[in-house]
Amino acid sequence: MNTATSCAEAVTVSPEITDEERALFQAVISTELADWQVDQIVTPSKIYPRQEKVLAVHWHPEFVPLDLISQRVETMFPNATDKLLIPTQHNVLMNYGPYTGVEVDCYASGFNQKVQLLLHFENEKVKDADVLKSMLAHTFKYRSSQLFEYMDTITKPNEERINIAARETGADENLVKMVKAYVTKMQTMLDENWSSIPKSSIKNKLIKNYFDGLRPKYGDNLINRVQAYIKGIKLLVKANFSLKFFYRATEVIEEARSLGGCVVIPHPEEFWPILLAKYDVDGIEAWNPQSQRYTEFLISVVNEQNNSRPAGSRELLIFMGDDCHMSEKTKPLDTQDPAKAAREIGLQPAWDDLNIRKKLIVAGIDRQTAITQYRERLAG
Repeated sequence: MNTATSCAEAVTVSPEITDEERALFQAVISTELADWQVDQIVTPSKIYPRQEKVLAVHWHPEFVPLDLISQRVETMFPNATDKLLIPTQHNVLMNYGPYTGVEVDCYASGFNQKVQLLLHFENEKVKDADVLKSMLAHTFKYRSSQLFEYMDTITKPNEERINIAARETGADENLVKMVKAYVTKMQTMLDENWSSIPKSSIKNKLIKNYFDGLRPKYGDNLINRVQAYIKGIKLLVKANFSLKFFYRATEVIEEARSLGGCVVIPHPEEFWPILLAKYDVDGIEAWNPQSQRYTEFLISVVNEQNNSRPAGSRELLIFMGDDCHMSEKTKPLDTQDPAKAAREIGLQPAWDDLNIRKKLIVAGIDRQTAITQYRERLAG
């Protein structure tokens, strides 16, 4: 680590792209796995021999092969007697075993905000789902375009957003110039390599991962300051990203229902107001590694709604979402986000929390009940 360059004042970035910078860019966009990455994927940090039921309907394989994911899950839960695992890649249908899933970005007009929905299907039901696939392709392309707006905000630049982010994160003029210089190079390399870049790599985290790759050169102190600054910009870009090009949540739900699919509301801390709109959904996550504030409240709300539902209507189911992003397992341990790295497919401690279990008992649901009932709905 070069501690001599721990301050942005000491950094001068040449506009020329070096071979070292090109190699780093290729490493960041690559979806090929080295042997050490495979070892990290198939070797979980902890094993759970007493968990016999594994329910996971909100997780992201990203570029990690499903056979390696299977090895990890089998190792983590060696005594599992029943499993329901459905991947939910962002805006891309992906199947695992008998089921296909996706997490869709869409627009809730009643709340004037972007929301996400989990769609789940038996594989055969989406074999010829041309309309849904076209909707997802459009959404994937538009969602990916946020990276370009993110980069342009830094390099054009958008002075208002730059000033806000710099002020809120304490970034000085030299750090702002350094970030602009490197993101400009990233844009150039993105254009130069466009035809060969995996489309799954075109996302906001490309910038974060590239700067993480500069830690050996600049040290943690400076790169941590950079990461705080670019995160501030990213949040401003996301907050101002136009919603008009997303499909409405009702349109996504209608298409999923027409194919015989099921729908779950994820990210309860952000999206629980959807319950007020009474959309045609099968259930809601009451817990998520980044959304734990409303768990007991949401379980009570779902229970009340189920008790007052019209005769013949289906109950809302309760889920816990691990929201595991498998690409985090492929990073060097010293650059992993500890909170994200701790997420595991099927690991949802809320099911076993004593206070939460009291609410779940009243609601008449546990892991096995959720697995059984949801499997029945998927087959319906």
